[in-house]
Amino acid sequence: MNERPRVKILVSGETDDQVGHEILAKLPGVELLPYDPNNAELSAAQRDAEILIPPYRGSHRPIRLLSQLPHLRMVQLLSAGADEWASDVPAHVTLASARGAHAGPVSEWVLSAILTQLRQWPALVRYQDQAVWAHRKFDADTLSGKRVLIVGAGAIGTAVARLLEPFGATATLVASSAREGVYAAAELPGLIGDHEIVVITAPLNEGTRGLVGRSFLAAMPDGAMLVNAGRGQIVDTDALVAELDSGRLRAALDVTDPEPLSSGHPLWSLWGAVISPHSARTVPGTNLGLSW
Repeated sequence: MNERPRVKILVSGETDDQVGHEILAKLPGVELLPYDPNNAELSAAQRDAEILIPPYRGSHRPIRLLSQLPHLRMVQLLSAGADEWASDVPAHVTLASARGAHAGPVSEWVLSAILTQLRQWPALVRYQDQAVWAHRKFDADTLSGKRVLIVGAGAIGTAVARLLEPFGATATLVASSAREGVYAAAELPGLIGDHEIVVITAPLNEGTRGLVGRSFLAAMPDGAMLVNAGRGQIVDTDALVAELDSGRLRAALDVTDPEPLSSGHPLWSLWGAVISPHSARTVPGTNLGLSW
């Protein structure tokens, strides 16, 4: 009996992706083809790959290699979002994301970002840097009783809602279409003003690009907080900068537009902004692509 040919998988050879080699090497019927995501050309052997796995970091880099893979059947991303690849992957090739794999760490980041802002940790750390005992220099706030609007009711958004419950906060979930316990995106305008915190966990697509613009931000109550763990392009950066500069709103951002931010970008210096470098998902074990 003839053996079935092994499935050839192109796997990044970078340090963060070595764990993928270890896991896939244990599967029967698989041939691993390591590659360098920074190289513009594939070898003859690498061009025979049927499955492409982009690297954990900077996953967009191998997009330029797609035209060199005539036998490609699938692209398996390690990220929850597929927007960077969607327009470049041929229609006959399956594009799969790691939807749900990062719900644990990203939802934890959202909760930590909210608490960081409410309990005034940025100001506390600045006072600490100056060796100032900042007792009663400002008022902290509590998450208890807060109403949180979560735009994006997928695995991450629903995980955020679950984490909020023990803190006594109330979550309102919104998705592209309504279902039990979830509002439709068309209902957003009537919901924004009733929530002190807005969390973005939606994917980037034509329906969400620029969704959080001037009118959206203007509808948020004075003192409200925007938390973006989705994609930077969902938020109008100029409009957000204007609101933060006025002191009317606060924000916690893991993603920005542009990304990365230049050293002179105004978001860096605005008192009401807390920024992390697109690292909400990055905790030990997440490059395994495994859900918590």
